[in-house]
Amino acid sequence: MRVLFVGNSHTYMNDMPYLFKNVWEKSTGESCEVGMLAYSGRQLEWHRQEYFSLRFALLYGNYDYCVFQQAAHPFPDEKSTLETGKELAELARACGVKPVFFMTWAEKRFPENQEKMIRVYNQMAQESNALLARVGEVWQKVLKEEKDIDLFFKDGEHASIYGDLLIALVMVRTLCPDKVLCLPDRLIDFAVRFEEKKPEASIKDERYVKYDRQAGERLVRQVESVYGS
Repeated sequence: MRVLFVGNSHTYMNDMPYLFKNVWEKSTGESCEVGMLAYSGRQLEWHRQEYFSLRFALLYGNYDYCVFQQAAHPFPDEKSTLETGKELAELARACGVKPVFFMTWAEKRFPENQEKMIRVYNQMAQESNALLARVGEVWQKVLKEEKDIDLFFKDGEHASIYGDLLIALVMVRTLCPDKVLCLPDRLIDFAVRFEEKKPEASIKDERYVKYDRQAGERLVRQVESVYGS
């Protein structure tokens, strides 16, 4: 399977697409390749305007799915989001790729913004006949019921390693509803080993960090409780 991720820093944080690949392969026993078009602060409208780059990736990348993530903080205009989402979903399908929308989460200091995100993403997925990765819904539930698991990076906006683990679990469950979710052995944490405010660029083992697997198992249960498994 091949998946293209399109978004901004909420997509690339802690190498989330690669984490998705690891969770997918451990959960399904099937190989997975990922690609990414994600740039800091960009809205889906920016990706729509960069038509030729996205078109090429979709048309020639042999992708099965394309995951679209709208800007989150602040969340863009509702009308523009719905219109752009529909156009991007149509572009993906025209290229033989199934569209998926990645529902984001509200800032730590503005939890009340989550309900709008949930409503708009549900409408966008329905009107576009696309799959919906319900990350924001599960995120909201974890914040209420698993208060000792910190999903946020230190800025209160981006995801921590546990936040990105949650995203990867939701993505796998969205694309594969009938397999048991399995946890990865290690995670990549942008909060450590920064050089000049940039994360390390290495494929060595030192880029990985260990994590609390019991916390990971609790996240799995929360995902399953929302998805009804």
